[in-house]
Amino acid sequence: MRIAIWHNLPSGGGKRALYNHVRGLVARGHTIEAWCPPTADQTYLSLGDLISEHIVPLTLPTRSDWDRRLRIPAKIDPLLAAMDDHSRACADQISGGGFDILFAHACMFVRTTAIARFLKLPKVLYLQEPFRSLFEALPRLPWLAPPPSELRLLSLGRLREEALDRRTLHNARIQAREEVRNAAGFDRILVNSFFSRESILRAYGLDAEVSYLGTDLARFADQGRQRENFVIGLGSFTPEKNLHLVIEALALLPAPRPELAWVGNAVHQNTLDEMMFLAASRGVSFTPHVKIPDDELVGLLNGTSD
Repeated sequence: MRIAIWHNLPSGGGKRALYNHVRGLVARGHTIEAWCPPTADQTYLSLGDLISEHIVPLTLPTRSDWDRRLRIPAKIDPLLAAMDDHSRACADQISGGGFDILFAHACMFVRTTAIARFLKLPKVLYLQEPFRSLFEALPRLPWLAPPPSELRLLSLGRLREEALDRRTLHNARIQAREEVRNAAGFDRILVNSFFSRESILRAYGLDAEVSYLGTDLARFADQGRQRENFVIGLGSFTPEKNLHLVIEALALLPAPRPELAWVGNAVHQNTLDEMMFLAASRGVSFTPHVKIPDDELVGLLNGTSD
C-alpha cells in the first residue's frame, strides 16, 4: 500500500509510537511518506531516517499587545485557522500522490486537525488521548465559573480577571468543538488502551478501537543486571502525569523507602520544581532524567526494583 503519514508530535512516547509504526510498516513492504509542520520534533527518532518526510509551513499567530499586557492567552481561532491552512496544504499534496490511506497521529496543539475533512481517501487516526485539560479537571475544568472576585469592580485587576475568564471559556468551547468535529472526520480511530478508548468515548462521543503498542525486544532487552532499590516512571514532567501521586504514595512506605527515578522529555519547569520540593518535604529521594538517550533508559529499566 501507499500510506501517507501526518503528525505534529514533540519528542516523547507519542513520537516513539509513530516511529515504530512507520518502521514496522516499511519492513512489511509498504511505501510511506510523511507530512508535518516545522513545529514537530525532527530530531528525536527522526522519520527522515526511514522515509521521506515533507515539512509543510505553518504560520503560528502571536499574542496581541493587549493580551500580553493583561497576561491572558491569545484567542484560539487564529491558531485553528492556521492549522486548517496547513492541513489543507498537506491534503492537497497527499491527494496528488496516489496514496491509498492516511494514517494520522496527534497534534501537540489541538490533538486532532482538519486534515481528514480535506481528503477523500480512507483515513485512520492513532490518538493517544484527547486534549485532557478540556475534558478533565487539571486541576479544574475550564467550564467552571471562577470564584467570586474580591477586587473592586472598576479596577485593572478585576478587568484582567474577567478578560481571562472570557478568553479561557471562549478558547475551550471553540477548541473542543473543533477537536470533536475533526476527530469525526476519520473513518477509524485507534488507541493504545481501553482506558484511552473510554477517554475518547467520554470526550468525543466516538468509538475507538484498541491497538496495543508492542515492545522492541531488540532494544529493550533484559541485561541480567542486579536490581537496585528504586522505582521508575516514564512520562512528561507535566501536571496531567500526576507525579504528585507517585511521590505521595512512596512517602507512605517505611524507611528505607525506594528512590524514585522519573524519565521524561517534555518539561513544565514549574511542575518539576514543585515535585522536587514535594519529594524533599516528604523524604522521598527523587531524581529526574530529562531527554536521556535510549541506552541510559534501558539501563535504568534493567536496574529498577519495580
